Amino acid sequence: MVKKAINIVWFKRDLRLQDNEALNSALMGANPTLLLYLHEPKIWSDPHYDVRHLTFVKESLSDINQELINYNTKVLCVTSEVEPFFDIIQKLYQIGSVFSTEESGLQVTYRRDIEFGKYCKRNHLEWCEFQNNGVIRGLKNRKTWRKSWYHYMNSAQVGSPMNVSQFVSTEELDNLYSRFEIFSLEVARHDFQKGGRTQGLRWKKSFFHERIEFYNQFISKPEMSRYGCSRLSPYFAWGNLSIREVFQEAKAYKLKSPFKRQANAFMSRLRWQSHFIQKFEQEPRMEFEAINRGFLGLEQPLNKNFVSAWMNGKTGYPLVDASMRCVKQTGYLNFRMRSMVVSFLTHHLFQHFTTGGAWLARQFLDFEPGIHYGQMQMQAGFTGTNTVRIYNPVKNALEHDTDAIFIQKFVPELSQLPAALAIQPWTIEPMEESMYRFTYGVDYPTRIVDIEKTRKIASQKLYGQRKNTLAVSEKERILETHTMRRTEK
Repeated sequence: MVKKAINIVWFKRDLRLQDNEALNSALMGANPTLLLYLHEPKIWSDPHYDVRHLTFVKESLSDINQELINYNTKVLCVTSEVEPFFDIIQKLYQIGSVFSTEESGLQVTYRRDIEFGKYCKRNHLEWCEFQNNGVIRGLKNRKTWRKSWYHYMNSAQVGSPMNVSQFVSTEELDNLYSRFEIFSLEVARHDFQKGGRTQGLRWKKSFFHERIEFYNQFISKPEMSRYGCSRLSPYFAWGNLSIREVFQEAKAYKLKSPFKRQANAFMSRLRWQSHFIQKFEQEPRMEFEAINRGFLGLEQPLNKNFVSAWMNGKTGYPLVDASMRCVKQTGYLNFRMRSMVVSFLTHHLFQHFTTGGAWLARQFLDFEPGIHYGQMQMQAGFTGTNTVRIYNPVKNALEHDTDAIFIQKFVPELSQLPAALAIQPWTIEPMEESMYRFTYGVDYPTRIVDIEKTRKIASQKLYGQRKNTLAVSEKERILETHTMRRTEK
């Protein structure tokens, strides 16, 4: 019996039908296309992932399936590692080509892709991968990257009219499910941002129609940023929206809007988003060690009590604790607070970034490996190229949460105190403790470190390390590899 020929589109972090080059290329072929999502146990057991991420993925897949109803198809959602799935599917079909979007992922996904590439060669399968949001695989330096990125962002979005004949039918897929472990798309109720393109488009619309006015004003404010920032990052991280489509909308918006500065700032951050992923694509070892090898010898002894207090929001510094509790509860934290909590871990507590890297990734709904580890490295001071920024959580609270609204929202044990005391509870006087029925050190923990002392110690150690011969040569290598300073103006 002659097996039916099909193409397969393997969705990973590109959970959309629009401006998806892998999907578009598959649909241009003569074979009907099977849309596939693999829930891979090995990937999802990695310590960077959480049920909040899986829920977002499920909601994204359900949203795609809703779009596909008119085409009498859906995404085949299966729990399986990659090779066992393809062992079975090849017995049923003649696979023309497998299409997917390149993923600049963790070591676990990188190894999976390497092994699948070998599998394809052994089984004479053609695997076609496509560029992801302007990130270029195999790039050696940034001589032309900026120019290429803008060219990509200004190029036409891909997509052509779809029809029923282009897909493997729903009925055929239902029969296939008997051969695999079904990946259920049911989700429990939750308070995080919901996944899917429909939700992403709603957030995008509200940003450009209402909230962008406050973008520059609120971006550093831990509470107001929840309104003033775009909140599109989860939809980029999981591929519900493409950077290109949002960049082009922002560009068109700028031409007719009075908020041109805000639009420019937002568009600049879209490029920085791709910049950090490109950096990780070129040096994925950033997941495990300092990008500047001159810092590999820096001693940061593990203090489990420090790390535990940081994770649980019990450091005694209200803005740090509010930020940690906030991201655990909501999956969101603005950029400045993300930088601050990493700085607090790596500078004031002087713990290696890997002690909190995976844990923090589990909290961020928008976890994207390249951005995450690019920022971890920069905030830890491990690039040797950036200024070492040792954040002062008290100063940041006074400047960006002046009325302690954010602090008291997420650290309710401080909610009965005036703003000044909620920001610095260690300044409370005995009479005030009685007045507010609050005992410092009992109702809220004492500070685990003195940031005036730890700032000096961290600064001396980091800047001292920057002076060693290897760190200096690594700085030059990093600038040569990841910037355009000598080659492009």
